[in-house]
Amino acid sequence: MIQQITSFTAGEIAFLEQSWRGRQMLAYQKAYGGTYDFCRFFRVTSPEGRGWMFLFNATLLICAEENVAAEEICAFTAMHLPFRVECPPFLLDALGQIPNYQKLHRAAFALTPAATSEQFCPEDVDTAPKLQDVYEILQEGFPNLLEYSLWLTDVSHRCRHGMSRVLTYKNSSTLTLIYDWKDYVLVGQVATRRAQRGSGYARDFLRWTAAQLAQQGKQAVLFALDVRISFYREIGFQEIASEYVLERQDIQKEEQEKGAL
Repeated sequence: MIQQITSFTAGEIAFLEQSWRGRQMLAYQKAYGGTYDFCRFFRVTSPEGRGWMFLFNATLLICAEENVAAEEICAFTAMHLPFRVECPPFLLDALGQIPNYQKLHRAAFALTPAATSEQFCPEDVDTAPKLQDVYEILQEGFPNLLEYSLWLTDVSHRCRHGMSRVLTYKNSSTLTLIYDWKDYVLVGQVATRRAQRGSGYARDFLRWTAAQLAQQGKQAVLFALDVRISFYREIGFQEIASEYVLERQDIQKEEQEKGAL
């Protein structure tokens, strides 16, 4: 049975806190509650096991016990046809049978502190940048970015509720602390303006961010698709996990509004 929910029980929180995907569900629930149509949470119950799903715009996140029955989860996914699906490995084959989905490999990297170059200027890090400037940087790196008003509404909401932080360096590179859940930090939306690529800005900015978070006793990770994995290896970040996500291949990315998780 699949039931839409607005909150999690103490036992569910304890389970979800064991994974990065689960912590993301908890962080978004804390920021949004469960009353928005574009941000919905679901509980899957069966005699075999339990699961939880988070549907944000056109991105679906799934956490589940390994013995959960996959049929209802597959039916739910086939009904909603999200652009992107992130799920545990044991559900990947079943969900991959839904037509028009392709598997994309990505790696998880721990943000490992390392020395910045002599050219790096911490004074040029803006911890409260203008979000319009951030969006302009992201546009150059993310062709499937949400339309500006939707992106602004989401990011500003999460920042106001203390779930997220957005930073820039020299108004050329940007990154977002997607969430900080009990000192577990997920970093995402890393981008640099085309004109400054190759300048070392992003490398120094990420290393500085890693050091700042480590000094605060936080564990931070980011996820990178294959096209970016070599960059994070060169920075010196530690690869800690490997997984696959599903994306629809029957539509162009710009044709559908997607949740920028």
